[in-house]
Order: sequence, then C-alpha cells, then structure tokens
Amino acid sequence: MKRLEVRDQDACMSCLACEVSCSEAYYKTYDMRKTAIRVGYEGDTLKTFVCTQCGKCAEVCEVEAITQNPKGVYMINKKKCVSCGKCVQACPYAVVVMANDRPTPSKCIACGICVKACPVDVLVISEA
Repeated sequence: MKRLEVRDQDACMSCLACEVSCSEAYYKTYDMRKTAIRVGYEGDTLKTFVCTQCGKCAEVCEVEAITQNPKGVYMINKKKCVSCGKCVQACPYAVVVMANDRPTPSKCIACGICVKACPVDVLVISEA
C-alpha cells in the first residue's frame, strides 16, 4: 500500500513547507485550508497530520465517489462527487479538504510533493 508517513516527527521545525507545497501544487496558492497535510498541535505536542489511507472517507461516501486504487490510495472521483462534505467530516486527521472555490473536496494522493519540500526529511512515501 502506498501512503505518506511521518518518518521523524521530532525533526519537524514547523516551517510549513509541506503545507505550502501541497496547496500550491493543487490550488496554485498557499492557503492552510487548501492542503492535504497539516502541521499543528495536539495538546502541547507538535504533530504532522497526514492521510493514512484509512478509508473512513470512502465509508461515508453515499455515491461511491471515493475508491481505493490498486496501490491502496483512496481517490476522489470528481465526476461522481456530489460535494456533500461527509468525507471532510469523517476524516479523523482533518486532511480531506473542501475549498470554497472548488466544487469537490480533495485529499492526499501520496504524490510526494510534500516529501520533496520538507528540508529535514520528516516525511516519506512508503509502499508497504
């Protein structure tokens, strides 16, 4: 299964290069509400929130617009999506995003853009 993973959370310096690269790649602008990766705090601990390809978004999709590809990555079929937002609400890590200026949500597709952008190798794409 292909997925984005946090390799070394302790190395994260909260530079947000991962967020910026994701948002700019898919939305052509940096907006923290338009990124499929999130750096923030859980209590007092800095944490990088990534899509684990858990499938909770697909489970709640009533029109079956979210399916798992052969590599294990959950993908949103924008033609089938009715923009109900249930997948956004179901994501336990708040990394399925619905931008106001787009008709459908987006999520991590394990492309690796954020991995390349991270200056301290916090992230890795695994293919377990």
